[in-house]
Amino acid sequence: MAASEGDGGLQPEELSGAQVIAEALRRQNLRYMFGIVGIPVIEIAMAAQAAGIKYIGMRNEQSACYAASVVGYLTGRPGICLTVSGPGLLHALGGMANANMNCWPVVVLAGSSDRNQETMGAFQEFPQVEACRLYSKFTARPNSLEAIPAIIEKAVRSSIYGRPGACYVDIPGDMVTSKIRSELLRPAPCCLRAPMAMAESQVVKEAALIIKSAKRPLVIVGKGAAYSRAEDNIKKLINLCGLPFLPTPMGKGVVPDNHRNCVSAARSRALQNADVILLLGARLNWILHFGHPPRFRADVKIIQVDLCAEELGNNVKPVAALLGDVNAVVEQLLECFRTNPWTYPSNSEWWLHLKEKMKDNEEASKALAAQKSLPMNYYTVFHNIQAMLPKDCIIVSEGANTMDISRTVLQNYLPRHRLDAGTFGTMGVGLGFALAAAVIAKDESPHQRVICIEGDSAFGFSGMEVETVCRYGFPIVVIVVNNNGIYSGVDEDSWNELKKVGETEIVAPPISLTPNAHYEQVIIAFGGKGYFVQTPEELQKALAACLADQKLPSLINVMIDPSSDRKKQDFTWLTRSNM
Repeated sequence: MAASEGDGGLQPEELSGAQVIAEALRRQNLRYMFGIVGIPVIEIAMAAQAAGIKYIGMRNEQSACYAASVVGYLTGRPGICLTVSGPGLLHALGGMANANMNCWPVVVLAGSSDRNQETMGAFQEFPQVEACRLYSKFTARPNSLEAIPAIIEKAVRSSIYGRPGACYVDIPGDMVTSKIRSELLRPAPCCLRAPMAMAESQVVKEAALIIKSAKRPLVIVGKGAAYSRAEDNIKKLINLCGLPFLPTPMGKGVVPDNHRNCVSAARSRALQNADVILLLGARLNWILHFGHPPRFRADVKIIQVDLCAEELGNNVKPVAALLGDVNAVVEQLLECFRTNPWTYPSNSEWWLHLKEKMKDNEEASKALAAQKSLPMNYYTVFHNIQAMLPKDCIIVSEGANTMDISRTVLQNYLPRHRLDAGTFGTMGVGLGFALAAAVIAKDESPHQRVICIEGDSAFGFSGMEVETVCRYGFPIVVIVVNNNGIYSGVDEDSWNELKKVGETEIVAPPISLTPNAHYEQVIIAFGGKGYFVQTPEELQKALAACLADQKLPSLINVMIDPSSDRKKQDFTWLTRSNM
């Protein structure tokens, strides 16, 4: 029992509610908190710092929740998002929904109105527990200080067990400053890592036989495989069996993008013609076109590996449903192929078919990158960036064309080193994600760089977080690919002509933004370095300077052709607007 010495000798120590919360979080081995403080949670942030938890003060609760969720994805232990009551929590709901959609663990704490003022119209009174139920796996409002350690433990455990996701704990304002004698508290022990489930051995054997019977096999590697730390076993499986593989956007790097069996450059052909697909920690949702024709063969055989039973069979009935942790199930498959060795022939018609398409697409991409005309196009920008990026950097990317095209050009060689809009297609995540990656890198890999590549529209959602970046001195390199609009924009001359025609509110295209906006000035205002570039040479020089500086944050504002677009796509249903 903790005690303090005074005139009357040893006395039981009194703890505030804020201290009880902070100690409960620290006992669960939570290391990072992101938020915006105000009444009634200022004391919680201060107590968290006193307990050794790093607190990053953000400029918007939504970004704070995005950041906290990335901590969960990168470390396997949830980050903490701290908000004030009412509007503060409402702003965080977008981050909670995003975490749930991406299956990332996060714990959200929000202050709420005092218990004795409930239903009276208290300051920022709002039904917070009820509001959060739609966006989280677990919600609770402690009825006493004694209950807090157990509730915090359950929130953390719920966030990482089963399918990971968001959990919410509501903290009435009067509980933050209330006192309790330490001897009355029962600390909750740190919850164990999530149990690792394995698939039924007979189903695993059947799946191995189905793979061996395939004429056109394909492995799809999802971010669930990255989350489960399955990279070593998946690489062994790919190498042992000689299988072609296709990563989803955040599955990139589980097996390096430059691996000889990576068929990302022939994505459409691979999906459309594969007869057997081993689906590792990916969902047949919109990102994979639901597994339906014409994107997939009508008779495709799906072997689905997922830790969530309810996900098995969504949209396409699998021929083998392997319920379990991706890493554990791949180990089971490896054992089958080690016992009865089999390798898919590298000279098969399928491999020749894929390599032909890969060559065509790579040549088309190189041709676009080699164009000398100004303003630059996306491919010129990304090929120049790719040539200079460190192989171990974490790439954060968002924006429509910016995200999609950068994914095809920028290479990832390590798992969990690409973060983007994800399953929810959420814009505005970039700087929150980058901040979380940077604070973890500072502790675990001090020389690792975080590169945040944003479209100009996406940057606008959370651009003030560059102040947060500068305040804490994270040497993040932000690259804004600026086409003056959403999807596309108009150049300055066209914009001026439009203004002559009539009121901007009437004549300006809804997708247009201010032409040639100097976003680099935003970071300069807070002490970072900013660059405005218009040519490949200027881009190379600016990026070299940013990468050489290990201390100052920087932003490169890259002007591109407002009409620049992706190379022609075989399937365009996700961008079917007639604009």
